Amino acid sequence: MKALANDIHNQDSFQVFESNQLAKDYFLATIPPRGCASFDVALQKKGKNNILITLVITSDQAAVSIPNAPFGGFWSEKSLNAQSFEVFLNSIEQELTGRGIQSLTITQAPKAYESQSDLINYLLFKSGWELKSMVSHQFFCGRKKIKKFLEKESPKLVAKLKAGKLTSSHSQISNFEFLNKIKLWYNQKGFKFNVNEDLLVHQVSSFPDRYFLIKLELKEQTVGYALAVKLTTNSIYYFLSAIDPSIKIASGGDFLLHELFLLAKEEKVDFIDLGSSDLKENANYSLIFFKSRFSNEISNKMTWHKEF
Repeated sequence: MKALANDIHNQDSFQVFESNQLAKDYFLATIPPRGCASFDVALQKKGKNNILITLVITSDQAAVSIPNAPFGGFWSEKSLNAQSFEVFLNSIEQELTGRGIQSLTITQAPKAYESQSDLINYLLFKSGWELKSMVSHQFFCGRKKIKKFLEKESPKLVAKLKAGKLTSSHSQISNFEFLNKIKLWYNQKGFKFNVNEDLLVHQVSSFPDRYFLIKLELKEQTVGYALAVKLTTNSIYYFLSAIDPSIKIASGGDFLLHELFLLAKEEKVDFIDLGSSDLKENANYSLIFFKSRFSNEISNKMTWHKEF
């Protein structure tokens, strides 16, 4: 740990920490890509983090927060001083250029994860950062609302499951055979399977309690999978799903999401992240409409870049 600048604003201090010295609820920030250096940068006041970001230095000497993850970006306390944040950005730039790094890319988490994301995105824009992409995530927010949703929808979905001789379940991951099935089903549909399998296996092995596998079965034959991840302890992220295209199953996606809601209730999370609905340059309107039946909020994930 080292202090690079003191009294930034009202006795704030800029601190740099080696990897994994600081506890982080967002566990993917604790697993840097293999062969890459990483460190945490924090703006502290009286020894407590007002704002924190994890930076990874890639092989081409660029800084990213963070690669191979849904997002990285800044994590703050409930309040954020805009002037201090601007000085914090300048201090990060000085730290990186001092290390010979000439650029930084940040993917800021949606507001459901980080309450100050709207302000952070505004300040990045006003500080001259370039917006590289914007991805919309759909959420179902509210622990009590999740319970009420299940009270209303479960009887209908359970009846449909029984009528179709289907069952759904969830459990922690014991093996990775499901990845081969999902990859096969993607290929059969003509979709690209862009998941880094080695990285996923490493992440699940490092944090087995954060990953859950949802299964849809027809007469003991698995016909659908979904992967759910607790990116933070108060959330569930719907990461990867597929249904066997060779078997016609009405409402298969509904059944997988119903099981996701059951898992969310069991884990007592505050919100469910249903992920994005993009088709490269365009919005995936049909997927947005499907998720709208299981969501009550939308928030954007923004990727910013700056050359120093």
